[in-house]
Amino acid sequence: MNHQLGLRATILLLLPVAALLLAMFAYPLGLVIWTSLHDGTGALSLEAYRKLAGSTLFFRVLGNTLEISLASTLVSVLLGYLLALHLSGLEPRRRTLYLAMVMLPFWTSILVKSYAFGIILGEQGIINQALVQIVGEGSRTEMIYNRLGVVIGMANFLLPFVVFPVLASLLAQNRSLHRVAQIMGAGPLRIFLSVTLPLSLPGVMAGFLMSMTLSMGMYITPALLGGRKDMMMANLVDFYTRQTLDWALASAIAIVLLLLSAMLIALLLRVRRNEGVMA
Repeated sequence: MNHQLGLRATILLLLPVAALLLAMFAYPLGLVIWTSLHDGTGALSLEAYRKLAGSTLFFRVLGNTLEISLASTLVSVLLGYLLALHLSGLEPRRRTLYLAMVMLPFWTSILVKSYAFGIILGEQGIINQALVQIVGEGSRTEMIYNRLGVVIGMANFLLPFVVFPVLASLLAQNRSLHRVAQIMGAGPLRIFLSVTLPLSLPGVMAGFLMSMTLSMGMYITPALLGGRKDMMMANLVDFYTRQTLDWALASAIAIVLLLLSAMLIALLLRVRRNEGVMA
């Protein structure tokens, strides 16, 4: 009897959440899928997917998306690992302060940050002005409206998603393993390569997959900091939605992007599950 009452209470508590998910996620997703599988007359059709299969633009943008996402993810993983390694060696009070600073990108709109990077990286921006003062006028470098600007802007956004899982892996390590390696004569570099790095790889992989998943769907940063050759999948969806008004094709692209993201999320869940088994 108590078990049935508990089950009913659980169902009642979950109903609002289920209704919210149905209204905010399941229904729009179903509408996108329906649109991608029907033509203008409402008849079932795979014409949108056939267009994608023969579209040079789609495959070029898909390649751009994978290249930019991978580059941004690798930069964020490298910087995030170094930052997490530094934070893991701090005392808890100082670490908390620095973690709050790592969270700063979450407190600022990505639109505002992209405009700020436009000012910082622009031809008359802070970095170029500093280069001119130090090296000379010929040292100006184009850092926006190209791939470099997109990678910098996206890496800034993705950095916290790498720092936290890597830091968790580093803090969970048994410090006695490092002391044993030190007693056996291993130096700091050998300890890092043979103990610290291998044990932190699950956190690195989790951060990599999260960053890759998020970066593939980014829209504002490529639109504001990239050039015409740096269009990504989300920008292509916007193009077909607002410029050519081809809703079926835009929906098909969104479904492809969703499937790619789902594959990465599945890998992330597997990494998390394996990490839990190892723990």
